[in-house]
Amino acid sequence: MTKKQAGEDAAGRLTRDAVIGAALQVLEDRGLEGLSTRAVADRLGVRMNTVLWHVKTKARLLELMADAVLGTIGYDDLPADPRRRARELAGRYRQALLAHRDGAALVTGTYAAEPHTLRFADRLVDALRQAGADERRAAWTAWTVSYFVLGLTQEEQAAPDRHDDRLARALDPVEHPALHPVLTHLRQGSFEDRFAFGLDALLARPAA
Repeated sequence: MTKKQAGEDAAGRLTRDAVIGAALQVLEDRGLEGLSTRAVADRLGVRMNTVLWHVKTKARLLELMADAVLGTIGYDDLPADPRRRARELAGRYRQALLAHRDGAALVTGTYAAEPHTLRFADRLVDALRQAGADERRAAWTAWTVSYFVLGLTQEEQAAPDRHDDRLARALDPVEHPALHPVLTHLRQGSFEDRFAFGLDALLARPAA
């Protein structure tokens, strides 16, 4: 393995990409709650100040990690039809989040105006515009799709036991007259089903 492959530049110094890579490894091992700049430093075998020199703060580290997660989204073989393309982009976004432990929680907690994040947003807005949405609707629909995917995926990654009956025990036909009759529907369906349903609803009329 070359120095560059090991996360060092030509002078043998640690690179920011190596710091982000180590941080993502810590995320896989410990989850978001166990992530810290000290844990990243320990993973790299360096002092914490060395990590902070590259990322400045933990908040900045999280932003760069979130952008790295979105950097795994591929853009090859996207559908020509813009509405189908928007749907496919949302699906690839979800898969990128699911590929990392606490991936959705990580991205949800950041506002990363970084290259990979902006590239994804640009592709999604472009698909919505080509589907007939005006500038405002395309922008707001892109936000809404992102919020929906992040929220659903965060729940999926932190889902309680599927056999947990707390919801059934908590609902009372008198106190919750609307919820009680639809309990069966609230409990059925996979997260994939919920994702498909929600996305259909969001993208049904992009040009309205």
